[in-house]
Amino acid sequence: MYRNSTIVEKARSPKKKAEWSEKRPARSRMDDDLESNGEQNLDRAGSEVRRLAPWRSLFNFTTKKHTVSLTLAIILSVGSGIVIPALAYLLGKVFDSFANFGAGNLEGTELVRKVNIWCLALVGLGSASWLLNGGYFMCWLVFGELQAKSVRDKLFESLVDKEMEWYDMRANGIGALISRLQTQIRDLQIATSQPLGFLTQYTVTTFAALGLALYSSWNLTLVTLATLPISALVLSFISAKMQPSIEAQEIKLTQASKIATNAIFAIDTVKCYNGQGFEIRQYSAAVANAAKCYFIQAHANASQIGFVRLATLGMFVQGFWYGSTLVHPGGKSAGQVLTTFWACLMATQAIEQILPQMIVLEKGRAAGATLKAVIVQMERGRKVTKMVGTRTPAHCDGDIEVRNVSFAYPARPDQLAISKATFFFGAGETTFVVGRSGSGKSTLGNLLMRYYTAESGDIAIDGQSLMTLDINWLRNNVTLVQQQSILFNETIFKNIAFGRRDHSNVTKREVLEAIQVALLQNTINDLPDGLDTLVSNSGNTMSGGQKQRVALARARLRDTPILILDEATSALDYISRSLVMDAIREWRRGKTTIIITHDITQIYEDDYVYVLDKGHVVQEGFRKALEDSPTGPFSTFLPDTVDPKDPIRDSEEITTYYDKSHTRAQSEGLILTSPTMSSNSRDSLDIEFPQRLGYIPSVFGSELHSRRPSQAIMTQLSPLSPPTRRFTMSPAVAMSTWSPPARSPPSGMELVDLTGRKTMASRLTAAQKLRRRLSMPIQVSTALEEGPNQRSWSKVFKKRKERPPKPSKTLRIRSIKSILSTVWPTVALKARLALLLGFFCASLHAAATPLFSWVFSKLLATFFLNSGRSKEALKWSLSVLGVALGDSTASYGMHYCLEYCGQCWIDTLRGEALQRVLDQPRSWFDRDKNSISRIVESLDRNAEEMRNLVGRFAGFLFVALTMLGIAIIWSLAVCWKLTIVGLTTAPILYAITRGFETISGKWEGRSNDASENAGSIFAETFTNIRVVRALTLENYFQNKYAKSTDEALIIGLKRAAYSGLFFGLSDSGIIFVTALIFYYGASLACKHHFSTESIITVFTMLLFSIANANAIVAFIPQISSSKDTASRLLRLSNLPLHKSHEHSGIHRLSTPGTVTFNSLNFTYPSRPGHPVLRDVSLTIPAGSCTAIVGSSGSGKSTVASLLLGLYPPDKPDITSRTPPPLTLDRIDIRAVHTPTLRSLIAIVPQSPTLFPTSVAANIAYGLSASHPHNTATNIRAAANAAGIDEFILSLPRGYETLIGDGGTGISGGQAQRIAIARALVRKPKVLVLDEATSSLDTESAEVVRESIRRLISQGNSKKGKIKTDEGMSVVIVTHSKEMMMLAQEIVVLDQGRVVQRGSYEELLRRKGEFRTLLRGGEWEGGHENTGGGPSGGEGLGIKGIEWNDRNPFEGR
Repeated sequence: MYRNSTIVEKARSPKKKAEWSEKRPARSRMDDDLESNGEQNLDRAGSEVRRLAPWRSLFNFTTKKHTVSLTLAIILSVGSGIVIPALAYLLGKVFDSFANFGAGNLEGTELVRKVNIWCLALVGLGSASWLLNGGYFMCWLVFGELQAKSVRDKLFESLVDKEMEWYDMRANGIGALISRLQTQIRDLQIATSQPLGFLTQYTVTTFAALGLALYSSWNLTLVTLATLPISALVLSFISAKMQPSIEAQEIKLTQASKIATNAIFAIDTVKCYNGQGFEIRQYSAAVANAAKCYFIQAHANASQIGFVRLATLGMFVQGFWYGSTLVHPGGKSAGQVLTTFWACLMATQAIEQILPQMIVLEKGRAAGATLKAVIVQMERGRKVTKMVGTRTPAHCDGDIEVRNVSFAYPARPDQLAISKATFFFGAGETTFVVGRSGSGKSTLGNLLMRYYTAESGDIAIDGQSLMTLDINWLRNNVTLVQQQSILFNETIFKNIAFGRRDHSNVTKREVLEAIQVALLQNTINDLPDGLDTLVSNSGNTMSGGQKQRVALARARLRDTPILILDEATSALDYISRSLVMDAIREWRRGKTTIIITHDITQIYEDDYVYVLDKGHVVQEGFRKALEDSPTGPFSTFLPDTVDPKDPIRDSEEITTYYDKSHTRAQSEGLILTSPTMSSNSRDSLDIEFPQRLGYIPSVFGSELHSRRPSQAIMTQLSPLSPPTRRFTMSPAVAMSTWSPPARSPPSGMELVDLTGRKTMASRLTAAQKLRRRLSMPIQVSTALEEGPNQRSWSKVFKKRKERPPKPSKTLRIRSIKSILSTVWPTVALKARLALLLGFFCASLHAAATPLFSWVFSKLLATFFLNSGRSKEALKWSLSVLGVALGDSTASYGMHYCLEYCGQCWIDTLRGEALQRVLDQPRSWFDRDKNSISRIVESLDRNAEEMRNLVGRFAGFLFVALTMLGIAIIWSLAVCWKLTIVGLTTAPILYAITRGFETISGKWEGRSNDASENAGSIFAETFTNIRVVRALTLENYFQNKYAKSTDEALIIGLKRAAYSGLFFGLSDSGIIFVTALIFYYGASLACKHHFSTESIITVFTMLLFSIANANAIVAFIPQISSSKDTASRLLRLSNLPLHKSHEHSGIHRLSTPGTVTFNSLNFTYPSRPGHPVLRDVSLTIPAGSCTAIVGSSGSGKSTVASLLLGLYPPDKPDITSRTPPPLTLDRIDIRAVHTPTLRSLIAIVPQSPTLFPTSVAANIAYGLSASHPHNTATNIRAAANAAGIDEFILSLPRGYETLIGDGGTGISGGQAQRIAIARALVRKPKVLVLDEATSSLDTESAEVVRESIRRLISQGNSKKGKIKTDEGMSVVIVTHSKEMMMLAQEIVVLDQGRVVQRGSYEELLRRKGEFRTLLRGGEWEGGHENTGGGPSGGEGLGIKGIEWNDRNPFEGR
């Protein structure tokens, strides 16, 4: 292809698009299935798999390395499960002795002897139980930790290898997806820990007990368990109904997480548009829908528990009646019958103990199946590592050929982003790509980085197809810097060092050199710890320009053969942008550079340009040639003809576009004759900028040649043989293209004009001029000379010890009492009634156990009868049936009502927490502990675990305490001596239990912290996956994540060891108490102090009650975990409400009136001691248009934030009588009702935010449905004014098309225009435009400017300026000269101070900071004009340096 200045006509008809669609590669049925299931909604990816998921889903991530812990856990669980049947056997022997004694068949001394033997056996069993229970508990916790580690690693590996299309197609966005994946990992970990251990143990117990029962009396066992098959069928049916509701709940919670994530991420927009109420309502509705699904689960689980309770106790009706007939001479002994009963009871109670864990196990099973389905789905789809490409050339020249490429984003498969486009980017050349917003410019960068694969056509680097190149080689030779710069949660130094693949070996000198190119020095000087300052929350405290410069410094350090800049300087002011571009041109000399931009001021006349429109290359050529075609597409980017009377031209103080000075400098061939500057005379840290002059010794008398097209010819690619480059280049072109950086002239040479006139350089040498630019040396230069081992890096590398370390604040874990005390005040009336009913049912359930014990003792007493035994047995068996019916009903009511109340409790707290989070001052979100991932985790996973405190544990605790109280009182009345002896063990058991709770709580907190840290790294990696891949940081973050999961595993293993030791002791304590009670009971029976029946009654009451109370011990780890997670959510729900500066005012303005800043000072709370605004005084009259300008980081956007009340101004000195620092209509902003204020002011931020909803809802965001401005007509009008209406109508569903996370992808410029429409639809009294046109092309920007003129103009224009008396006030924060010209007054900020103010023409005439800002300073008559600003160039980002954006040697 030849580069020429022709307009390329492309066919764009729907027929062509349809033909292209038909030619797209066919997809397999598996791909279609994956797209329909997974690519649209991850949560549905394995829905069928989850519904049919077997229990082995819990072991989906078990590896061979886990077999040791799993085998030990199973063996110890089997041993622990046998302990209970063994206890039943020993209890039967003890009771047999008491029955014989009661019947008169055994003497007292013999009773004591036999009981003592069995008590010693009980002590031995208790010791074995301690070891077995502690061991199995520890091993299962270890297994759960290993499962979590395994799934985390596999999930990370799968996600890091997934293509970008997969991320784009997440229906709920990647942020919500990550939150749900973290919750599912936690669900799987919890299920495969203690609950799975309980399931194994109690399953063994059930079968062992049944075996013992069959051995003791097979016929009695069969009669007793006759109803078991029916019970199993009923339980299976109920369980099957639970899975669909679990799946539905997950989907609803994912939607809720998506809403919360977006609301917190876009907190500035939410606050500025008063969207808090809307977000809270949306979130509350989502969690309410999830709650409906959970109520189904609670109903099913409560039904299971109630039914098992009925079956457990009801079996005594037929069992005891039949058992009483077996006790006769020659038949079964009373001990055998009791052993059979006790074994059957223990078998059914074991099943009952499993049921409370069923929800946990079901969720774990669903999580295991889901995670497995996700990973399988990702493995079936295309992966980065599986993509073709293994070539790693030894060298990259940088020739790029893009031939006939077409591509459509997966979210919009029928709309081509690039259509049959052809480009050639010559090696070592700088090429520009321009076009309107949405024309496909950024898509080109994405394809060159191989984020996506072109549907048709081919892309080649140095003649080799992109698809044949190794992906890591490609990204190590191509750097992409995008408009939205991403910083990681590392230090500034580390963020810049990431530019190099061997970032761990980057020296500070190398980083400093990169900093200088990006003009970042001044910014780093102002940071608390210089380069060692930790970037938290992705750099939210830094301005857009500062983040862009960090990204540019990172790219400079990377220094790849190919560089792609995609609007990489759009957030910089004019002078910074010009200087950075100069530095980039010098740095990139001889290297391939692609600059994607809509700002043509960066383009020189001899730069090659491609013009894109709707995905087509519609024009290409050198800028000078393109300008000669007045009807071509490029002409739409050119400015209007400048009026000859324009003060800019009259005074020659400013050139309209930056390239004119460059062109003029080259056209006036200059020769250097000054001997003052040699190639070695420059400081090592001096910034090298483009030499816009060539130098040619006068002896040759030749001319300078400007760069000409490379005339490259595209060649047919061959993947098997290295391609041959076929193009011609003139010697002059070769010299100008590949020449090294211009050196100083030979000695004795003088800089002269080719026409013979001496230039200014004869009076001031080039070196002297450069030195004067460096009149204030870079602060780190001296430090660097001190040696690499020195730490005196001035302000850049500040020692952390200079600032006193802040005391670390750990989360205060609340007590159970403190947490549960929040339930009643939180829930509504219906939930309160459910709570009361739940505890009433719990009281009945608690009373049922002592009552059953008493009836059971009566049944046992029938064995002492010699006559009428069957009749008495039937009577008391029917009594047991009555107790069973009442207890099962009470048990169902307790579980369902408390689960219902628990769900209502956490849903209310969720809503309250989000409300309070969104109500916090903006500075609160800048703290690391308040990151998005941590807040969303508290609202999602932590809340789910917190519910168990009421739904499961509160009821058990209440039942246990009530049961113990009733049993103790009853026992004291029946046999007080035996009861007192039993109670003496209570302090010991309490101390053991309390110790277990303390240890468990401590390690649960540490484990949760470690998991949270791992989750933060996981979220950071995949929310910024594009940048991670662009910098080839996959291995770094994978290693970082692996370290965090290793740390979580180590903490988990320690938790398992400590918890297992105390759990074994706590769980086996009941056996030792049983031995003590039997031993003392035998002594009392022997001495005839109490009847045998009374002693048996106390035995049964205390044993049943203590056994039920002891079951609480098993829940202590889960209770501790729930306490920790509850404390995290309660921290959010107890944040101060309406206490920030946003609620200090009550005055409701009807109009903001005149806005006045009175000696205002402001410092960001996260950076105390570093003021951003200093003594700012300015007035913005009502109905006026004011522009606030200044270099990047000068405080411009901070003014807008203060005006909207996002931050309060610093409090003035109370001793002075100055007026308030910020007033609106003479009212202190602190007295103004903030929501009212924000309803009158609309802002268009530099980085627009789109919510995951329709285009229309995005534009009308913050307006209620009944608001008069929230109409289709107004929305359409606002979109039209923003120049986005035509694009919206081209979308599949027009204004109802979903955008944002999971929706249709749109470009940065399109997003910015939607944000403008969002502001305009409100018809505000004050419109704040913060770099609102920075992402727009010239034509789109002019549409917006025209809309602004129309909106703020309510009267006549005067001298070309807008005069408004009652119209809209407009505050323009901008770097754009065209936007400045709209303003009646321009306020110039530098280093947070107002240094100039006045009209556009007036400021130009003053020759001050404003003129310097526009043109970057100038030289007049041998004197440098710096504009009189403080310290010259401090606003540039490097202290003490001032650079011209024009030719410093240009004569007058």
